[in-house]
Amino acid sequence: MKIALATLNAKYIHTSLALRYLKAYSERDFEIEIVEYTIKDPVMNIVSDLYGRQPDVVGFSCYIWNIEETITVIDMLKKVKPDVKIVLGGPEVSYDTDYWMKRLPQVDFIVVGEGEATFHQLLTELRGEQKFHFVLGLAYRDGDEVRINPPRPKLDLNHLPSPHRFPEDVAHLPNRVVYFETSRGCPFSCQFCLSSIEVGVRYFDIERTKQDLLYLINHGAKLIKFVDRTFNIKRDYAMEIFQFLIDNHQGCVFQFEITADIMRPEVLDFLAEHAPPGIFRFEIGVQSTNDPTNLLVKRRQNFTKLARTVTKVKESGKIAQHLDLIAGLPLEDYTTFKKTFNDVFALEPEELQLGFLKMLRGTGMRHDAEKYNYVFMERAPYEILGNDHLPFSDIVRIKRVEDVLEKYWNAHRMDHTISYLIRHEFPSPFDFFQEFGDYWEARGWRKIGHQLEDLFTRLRDFLQQRGTKRMDVILGLMKYDYYLNHKQRPRKVWWDFNMDKATHADLLRQAAEQPGRLSDEFASNRLNERDLHKHAVVEILPFDLDAYLATGRVLEQRTALFAVYRPKGGEPVRCYTMKLDEGAVRLA
Repeated sequence: MKIALATLNAKYIHTSLALRYLKAYSERDFEIEIVEYTIKDPVMNIVSDLYGRQPDVVGFSCYIWNIEETITVIDMLKKVKPDVKIVLGGPEVSYDTDYWMKRLPQVDFIVVGEGEATFHQLLTELRGEQKFHFVLGLAYRDGDEVRINPPRPKLDLNHLPSPHRFPEDVAHLPNRVVYFETSRGCPFSCQFCLSSIEVGVRYFDIERTKQDLLYLINHGAKLIKFVDRTFNIKRDYAMEIFQFLIDNHQGCVFQFEITADIMRPEVLDFLAEHAPPGIFRFEIGVQSTNDPTNLLVKRRQNFTKLARTVTKVKESGKIAQHLDLIAGLPLEDYTTFKKTFNDVFALEPEELQLGFLKMLRGTGMRHDAEKYNYVFMERAPYEILGNDHLPFSDIVRIKRVEDVLEKYWNAHRMDHTISYLIRHEFPSPFDFFQEFGDYWEARGWRKIGHQLEDLFTRLRDFLQQRGTKRMDVILGLMKYDYYLNHKQRPRKVWWDFNMDKATHADLLRQAAEQPGRLSDEFASNRLNERDLHKHAVVEILPFDLDAYLATGRVLEQRTALFAVYRPKGGEPVRCYTMKLDEGAVRLA
């Protein structure tokens, strides 16, 4: 009996941890291969590939992001290979299982919940006496009837074989994301999250965890994402893993989901002192700062402590942080969500993800949807379309905020410019993103693509049309950000470069002759005038850039900005400034 375990990942770089657990648990007794596709792959290609493997059983791992595409694949596969047994599993089909069995007559079985032992027992019955009523955690067909067996007791995690030791994965480790878990379950009861359904947290043996991590690191893994719902809930366990990764990281990056308001000060102090810069990333689900909302959805959160943690981590400069918000939670209207957004944006996380409530099957929020008059998509991803407090018109407006937030803040294309605008030109961060998002939508830009230069010119056009005060300062910061976005000397700029050639050449000559006036670092490069003509660009700004970057104050001082793209290759752009005499393009 040949078994294929398949899934449609969101992107090629993603990998399926679930399939690897299933194979590791059953491969001693069955011939199993893992085949991964993406939701962008043509359906015909997927079906052709599966058909060519001639499996007797195909198991699909199902999530909200791939269920509809998976259904299309199943429908075609069953038509060209009617005898194949189709098995579904994963969080999307583990709830409302009767609905899925009745909606999808092509599906023979659904593995409900934790699947390793259930899938193994199902394969055993398929090869043997086919007494499916003995398989706990299984939904199956008995003639025209759908049978759903009682759930399976939770597994002892230390009896699960490692999913990380397949030789065929080794070549791909440097180029794909490795998903890793040290525990299963969640201690919290947030009603919008599937993790709240499983009570309690179970841990893998820490020595086994260390050995798996070391194996992945030694074989070239570059990014490992821990899927634990609250990695730091058990302080001693988390601290031991942090120390182990600090000692053995070899340049690999590790991402964790943490609960920030329970992070102990001594843990933060330890990370600030010992963590190498850039190897850890934290994902923190804030979701809402509206207390009545958090109380209703059973989300315990102390925002004051959360903010203290985020601020302390940011000040250390060691760990990038990704904060999440959910628009559309109960009792949160447009005004209170605006406050939530501004509360969290004030922490200036490296990334702020603005998502919309999804009424996931099995969650308390979906169960109580009628109580708050929720309207939502009937098919995955079940995103809300409105409720008593947030009508669809407001959701559409907030989506415009999400769009420009992704393009301008999370992509880090104009950090200095956006920070200036939010501090000096707009009432709040939300107001900036909302106004710009409305302007973007009104001009139809959402329907067309954009290049880097377009992002700058569209922001400039918006600000000019709005009558923004200090456009000279803003344009100077935009030029600075534009140069920082390039690894090589840009061939063109998006503004009218009106410096005459003689002035441009004179500034480069002065920089070459008096490099110490720019900085000691610039002088250490030992770049001559010819090098600068080849590898540097110059722009005159109407203010002192260094003073602004250091203090946030705008000082009226003409300044020459030099962006140097180093000839050695692979090195980031370096920017230097020198002050100019008033009325002349000379060193001050």
